[in-house]
Amino acid sequence: MRLAAITPIRVPEEELARRQARYDRLAPPPVRVRLLNLDDPDAPTALNTAADVRRSEELVVAAARDLEPGSYDGVLPDCVLDPGVERLTREAPLPVCGMLRLTGGFLAGHGVVYGSVTRNPAIGDELDDRLRAYRLDSAFVGNAVLDLDFAAVADDARWNAALRDVVAGLAGRGARAVINGCSAVDVADDGSGPDAVVVEPTALALRLVAAGWTEGLFG
Repeated sequence: MRLAAITPIRVPEEELARRQARYDRLAPPPVRVRLLNLDDPDAPTALNTAADVRRSEELVVAAARDLEPGSYDGVLPDCVLDPGVERLTREAPLPVCGMLRLTGGFLAGHGVVYGSVTRNPAIGDELDDRLRAYRLDSAFVGNAVLDLDFAAVADDARWNAALRDVVAGLAGRGARAVINGCSAVDVADDGSGPDAVVVEPTALALRLVAAGWTEGLFG
């Protein structure tokens, strides 16, 4: 199963290689992921504002529309915010997989009360809006902001240190699971607390895509 993943921002080559290696490690058979970088010179290099989020969505939609159906079996925006997923579900030439839609649907389907963490408020606001649009917010207790800069995305130790500080707070609000609101961060084994499991959306989404492919849902 050939899956095209599209970055939500324009990343340097070394970051693209890091993310591709991560997909290679996480993708279960029969899924194979090729990560495509946004090549527009005006693409955002980080999602720090609502304007960045909207521009990212426009560019991901454009890139997905340009994919050759014969080259891939599906498309996955490389972002927990599912940029353009609802539009692409209607307009793209390929089946569209959204990390947040898959992850939130999985948790809601299991009756799990959950929360999320994001790097900054702009990402948190968009994640909350996406869950509402998907009607997956009835068991959502809210988002906690880590207040980290973009460099922390590639710094697992720094991200996980901040994550540990907020998981207990979300558990105290009733969350049994916490969505790690970044598609490019590895969650440490000790990131989950005794009362809340930290869910890594990229890994979970890829497993669900593999299951969907095996069940013949991409035909």
